[in-house]
Amino acid sequence: MTLLLNCDLGESASIDSENVDACVMPFIDQASIACGFHAGDGDVMAKTITYALENNVQIGAHPSYPDRENFGRISMNLPRQQLIDMIKEQISALVNIGKSLGAEVSYVKPHGALYNDMMANGHIRSAVMQAVSEHPQNLAFMLQATQEADLHRQEATVFELDLIFEVFADRCYADNGALLSRSLPGAVHTRKKMLEQVKQLHEDGSITTVSGHRLALDAHSICVHGDNAEGVSAIQDIRQLLNR
Repeated sequence: MTLLLNCDLGESASIDSENVDACVMPFIDQASIACGFHAGDGDVMAKTITYALENNVQIGAHPSYPDRENFGRISMNLPRQQLIDMIKEQISALVNIGKSLGAEVSYVKPHGALYNDMMANGHIRSAVMQAVSEHPQNLAFMLQATQEADLHRQEATVFELDLIFEVFADRCYADNGALLSRSLPGAVHTRKKMLEQVKQLHEDGSITTVSGHRLALDAHSICVHGDNAEGVSAIQDIRQLLNR
């Protein structure tokens, strides 16, 4: 199983975030960059895009609910058109900064609660897909690899979207293939567990769930969260595993 490596970046205006972005960029293939609604700002977007250009890394927009206080991790019940407009605004912000730097945005990956909500709710997923499809340039859409991949492909066909299915290096999976809630023990893997999961994904195309069941997942990219210190510190080891 050949997997690209992606990371959610540009998620703070702090020096620490800038160091994280610069440190991980040489080892990843795709950078999903926060668009200002849950984290980051125009300056951070520009710096992160510059790091991506310097390392030949694909650039993705990482839109979220407008929720900086909770880092985009609280669900919001928004009207469909408001949700669509909000996502389009964030995509355009990153695309315009990218254009000013000679960079192209190639995909969109929602963040946090918006990501979880769209995976659980077809109406929200449809609104997100519509928002991505209405951008003037063709953008791929990144979402979680699950047992419902065929359904998601059918949905994407309606909007003429190419899909990028991702799996997670640093998160534990429930038996139904969803990510284990962060409120539960063991939801975020230790370094050891993370590397074991990456190795299994790379060699076998599967993960082991919280109850010990094997779950096969057909994916294109593997994610490490940029706000996970354990994950960031393991990026180089993950890259070496994927290169074998």
